[in-house]
Amino acid sequence: MAGSSHGHTPAAWTGVIIAFIGFCVAGTFMVAAQPAGFWAGMAIVLLGGVVGAIMRAMGLGQPKEQHPVHQVSATREPAGAEG
Repeated sequence: MAGSSHGHTPAAWTGVIIAFIGFCVAGTFMVAAQPAGFWAGMAIVLLGGVVGAIMRAMGLGQPKEQHPVHQVSATREPAGAEG
């Protein structure tokens, strides 16, 4: 996926960073045996996904029509069709 710029957008980075923070919060409270803090951390993880989706809808994500991987596979010959 190195050639497709997969995930190199502000929407992706922001969503992942928020989700990572939520994961750290949930992990800390899980070790501390505090269920309310754990679920708050899980809510932050979900918030990261929501924020990423909203940012993508605002145009800060990768456009759907710009996928070099799909363009390359569309022009590729089927296996065994060499002649």
